[in-house]
Amino acid sequence: MVKPNLKVKIGGLELKNPVTVASGTFGSGEEYKKLVDLNKLGAIVTKSVTLKPREGNPPPRVVETPSGMLNSIGLQNDGIDAFIKDKIPFLNKVKTAVIVSIAAHRIEDYAAIARKLDKIKGVDAIEINISCPNVKGGLEFAREPDSAAAVVRAVRAVSKKPLITKLSPNVKDITEIAMAAEEAGSDAVSLVNTFTGMAIDIGAKRPILGNIVGGLSGPAIKPIALRMVWETAKKVKIPVIGMGGIMDHEDALEFIIAGASAIQVGTANFVNPGAAVEIIGGIERYMRQEKIKNIKELTGCLKT
Repeated sequence: MVKPNLKVKIGGLELKNPVTVASGTFGSGEEYKKLVDLNKLGAIVTKSVTLKPREGNPPPRVVETPSGMLNSIGLQNDGIDAFIKDKIPFLNKVKTAVIVSIAAHRIEDYAAIARKLDKIKGVDAIEINISCPNVKGGLEFAREPDSAAAVVRAVRAVSKKPLITKLSPNVKDITEIAMAAEEAGSDAVSLVNTFTGMAIDIGAKRPILGNIVGGLSGPAIKPIALRMVWETAKKVKIPVIGMGGIMDHEDALEFIIAGASAIQVGTANFVNPGAAVEIIGGIERYMRQEKIKNIKELTGCLKT
């Protein structure tokens, strides 16, 4: 059989395959370069960058939970100017798509970051993170359609790059937020970000995380994330990028069959740095076995 075609399009961006790594779990890729062939990935989604440097939340920041993990990093980063100076030179050497995740507390700050990135060669798309549960006000723009749309419109006004809006599951109806982002000019949506959760040290009778609450990720959230991707893919015309507990190629295929055009691998990177590359191989083997020539044949093919 001819090698299956794994190429997918996200707005005007073509990926060599649908497997990307999630923001906050892979840094800028430089940390993984000795462990993973970065050029095999569909895309690298960088850790979220803010306009000014952020110290992040007090420790402890990570705690393991049954079938998952809670994190409360708090968007620690050196700011957009340092990112452009220190990270872009390495990313320009990687032969795969680069999607820069951006986060802010104010709409004008989202626009300011996007304006800077719009001029940068090698930044192939921008992921607008409106859904971080680990910082004060981090979910402000994700909770209502109007506020989500306002952020997207502001970024769209200053950037010609493909825009992906990252959505929160901590809302009443995620499909409403997705449709608002689409109408405002987003080229795709990615979902879901982490669920707000907490863990308690019963000996000390205190929260384990320094920030008290954090974001739950990993296999524990997969069934809910999968349902949200399925619901959203039925409501929007733009591509959906699915994530939430994807540990192997079977998990990835579930999201694709549910309607995702691409997927992001997150928590699995902490367990197995080579997870994303292994998932690519697994998808290709599955397509050969099922005699599927093009990944598009799988997207949204769920029989109900």
